[in-house]
Amino acid sequence: MDGIRKEIAVLREISSVVLHERVPERLLDHVLEILSSRMGMLRATFTLRQGDIFRIEASHGLDETEKRRGEYRFGEGITGRVAASGKPQLVPDISKDRRFLNRTGSHKANEHLAFLCVPVLYHEGIIGTLSMECPTATKTELEANLELLEIIGNLTAEAVAVRHAEHEEHQMLTSENERLRRAIRGVGNPGQLIGNCRNMQAVYQLIRQVAPTDATVLIRGETGTGKELVATAIHQLSPRHEAPLISLNCAALPEALVESELFGYEKGAFTGASSRRIGRVEAADGGTLFLDEIGDLNPASQVKLLRFLQERTFSRIGSNEELRSDVRVIAATSRNLEMLIAEKQFREDLYYRLNVFPIHIPSLNRRKCDIVLLAEHFIEKYNLRHRKSIKKLSTPTVNMLMNYPWPGNVRELENCIERAVLTATGDSIRSYNLPPSLQTSEEASAGLDIPHSDEPDELDVYENVDEVGKSGETELGTGTDSTDFRDRVDTFERELIVSALREHHGNMSAAARQLNLSPRVIHYKINRLHIHPEAFTLAEPHE
Repeated sequence: MDGIRKEIAVLREISSVVLHERVPERLLDHVLEILSSRMGMLRATFTLRQGDIFRIEASHGLDETEKRRGEYRFGEGITGRVAASGKPQLVPDISKDRRFLNRTGSHKANEHLAFLCVPVLYHEGIIGTLSMECPTATKTELEANLELLEIIGNLTAEAVAVRHAEHEEHQMLTSENERLRRAIRGVGNPGQLIGNCRNMQAVYQLIRQVAPTDATVLIRGETGTGKELVATAIHQLSPRHEAPLISLNCAALPEALVESELFGYEKGAFTGASSRRIGRVEAADGGTLFLDEIGDLNPASQVKLLRFLQERTFSRIGSNEELRSDVRVIAATSRNLEMLIAEKQFREDLYYRLNVFPIHIPSLNRRKCDIVLLAEHFIEKYNLRHRKSIKKLSTPTVNMLMNYPWPGNVRELENCIERAVLTATGDSIRSYNLPPSLQTSEEASAGLDIPHSDEPDELDVYENVDEVGKSGETELGTGTDSTDFRDRVDTFERELIVSALREHHGNMSAAARQLNLSPRVIHYKINRLHIHPEAFTLAEPHE
């Protein structure tokens, strides 16, 4: 009789909590507290279904670490069997039942406790489980407790269902958010890279292919082509994008410091090592390590790096302890590694470890179509930095930019545009605002702007629209003159023809076929735009 009254008291108290408590987390915690105080329970858990896994959502008698360990798949352990079958389970003594996994690690060896577990059902579906550990008792008492636990599971099913729905909604929003992030990252140019020419589109495709993987990438290209931007784009599109991107310029450090920067050192490892310092490899754990100018790495450091790439283990200088670091390695170089290998200055085995997925960045001279686009980007950048309001590039300026070979690539163009922004006095960049190095070529200087001190810019226009480029000036920017439009078209046509001639080594017939033009039309345009096909007869083919 006392047992029945006890059960009624427990149900009355739990029913009151279910009726008045609207926050699911607090409701579940209160129920477990009642089970502990009224039924002598030592430990108890509510698990919640999350996909195919049942995770502990609320617990009594477990710390946070033990709670996080509580994960069960269908059919796994006693909890997993209840989840799979939908039927209660009673274990009189868990120390004698091998099905009890002790997944949380809270159960001590030779601890004699009974384990009761029931499913939590909602709309005929299993959304969780309720389990408890209590002192061993007679079979009749344990069966009575199991029946009571089933009733409590039914009473709390609504609260568990709310938590289940909240979790599913959170998972759905998280998945949708990640899908949108991937979609956004897949639209436009990756990272901060600028350029729409065919060569750069091929680079973007390679970046998108390799970014989702952990493959080692070797970025090759001349100095100033933007290799670090490519490495950053790969990291931003990778699953490691929330972890750090750590960079090390191998050419910027003395040989004696490269190893300590890479792997760190212990206190007292050498003179001046007053405290422990972690290296770039250790700092990049979980993220990406970018090794710039890898071709300048000294032979001793090459050996250490090769070992790390093979084993993913390293030791700080002054320590014998082996450490592990989970990093994705991206390397870059402007040097000819194959020649360095032949000269015994670079290890061949390290080369093959790094050259898993090579990406070649074209020089600016191979992507002429992007010059104006890059120049406009740098104008915006330095307008903000220097509080200027440059809006346009004059046509002679564009011609000079297009005809210059750019040995320093994008970095040289950026410096050139910053100087022009600083020296420009109006709202446009004139040819005389460019550095002297751009004004030395005969072809570029033919269309130089003539600075006028006593005449307004508005008078500086083409006198004859049909004789584009022979006299006067128009500007690329926000102007609306018909000459402005004509010059834009001519500049674009010139870029296309020059690109085709370069690709076919000055062969006008092949260039005409590529552009779908008749021989008569391409000859006419070449003459009108003052293009010299013979200048491209010795040009190297595109890679």
